Amino acid sequence: MTNRSFDRRSTWTPAPRPEWVARLNAEGEHLDIKSIVPLDEYSLLEEARKNTGLTDFGDDNWRKHFQVLIKAIEEEAKLNFCGRILTRSDLIRYLEARLQITEWYKRHPEIKDELITEPVFIVGAGRSGTSIFHEALSKDAQFRVVKHWEAMFPCPPPEEHTYFSDPRIDRAEKLITLPARIAPEWNTMHAQSADMPVECIEFLYLTFLSEVYYCAFQIPSYVEYFRKQDITETFQWHKRILKLLQWKYRKPHWLLKGPTHMPVLPQLLETYPDAKLIFMHRDQVTTTDSVVSVQGTIYWWRTDDPWSGNMLDEVMMVKSRVKMWDRIIGWMENGTIPAGQYANVVYQEFCANPLNTIQNAYHDIGLTLNPEDAKNIQALLDSKPKDLFGKHEYKTQAGGAEVAGEERKAFARYQAYFGVPSES
Repeated sequence: MTNRSFDRRSTWTPAPRPEWVARLNAEGEHLDIKSIVPLDEYSLLEEARKNTGLTDFGDDNWRKHFQVLIKAIEEEAKLNFCGRILTRSDLIRYLEARLQITEWYKRHPEIKDELITEPVFIVGAGRSGTSIFHEALSKDAQFRVVKHWEAMFPCPPPEEHTYFSDPRIDRAEKLITLPARIAPEWNTMHAQSADMPVECIEFLYLTFLSEVYYCAFQIPSYVEYFRKQDITETFQWHKRILKLLQWKYRKPHWLLKGPTHMPVLPQLLETYPDAKLIFMHRDQVTTTDSVVSVQGTIYWWRTDDPWSGNMLDEVMMVKSRVKMWDRIIGWMENGTIPAGQYANVVYQEFCANPLNTIQNAYHDIGLTLNPEDAKNIQALLDSKPKDLFGKHEYKTQAGGAEVAGEERKAFARYQAYFGVPSES
């Protein structure tokens, strides 16, 4: 495989910040922001306890993860004033959710007896169409999804009769749209609202052992720590949360989305042996450009130095992506990912003929699409013209034609194996 894999981070630059954000961060440079917005363990835990009136966080396994995380954030993330405020608010909310979930299980131990049957996970590399596919399939009545509002505020467990009028929806909406007010270009990259389905990492913050944290902060010491841990613990909490959410509102299957599950699919299948996987496929050379733009913007919410930790080579660099797909192909061929439990969807085919593509994927994993649900899916897609949220501009072939050609050769096996056309 080629040794020439262009690092797109070297050419990415953020958009100018809104004036209010720039002024807030500039003022923070003259203040003792670590004292004003503390991120120490005692302060965070005490605030969560005070806000909830609860004290039991559950087992103590999480505590070490939390300590490593906040130390890394404090020492490595280079938070600006705005980023520090956002981070404290988020961490306290995650701690509150952990306290509340623990309390609900103590008060209602029968939640443990909830069964999760054949959950469907949409997986794929970033920017491969997983979000629109997830949203489309959420219109199929056989699926229960995790909406953004319940990912943020899982307690009390949602109830079917108030699910679409829950006051937490409005509360969550104000927080969910904050990043786009900090970086308006975010609206062109990723559609978000309290009522939309979200990927799994959005409800795994409270484990403090999740890839979500190094997707949000440049914290290399946490990444090093994370990669030495057994992620099974996180998947156990994943199931624990789904049981809670379906206790008062269930459907035949969960529909979930988790691009970050790609490296740990064997552990996912240990937790959910009957899970069905739908892999989304798209030109990896082109989408890598978009991944860098999106990820850089996420870091830019909180820091003025978005690439300081030089992290995430596995999603930023083409060579690492090739290795990831080679592993997945190997798991398919050796039965680690069992035949009959996965389907492959090519993004361009989905765009050209969505319902036929969905029906084929359902066939491969033993599901059916009824006519009424098909109409609902098509209605959603018809309501979403191209670039509905603005056009996400990003460079393609950023390293020049020669490097792009070598990267294309590196992906030859992937594209041939899954029938993925080139986009550039």
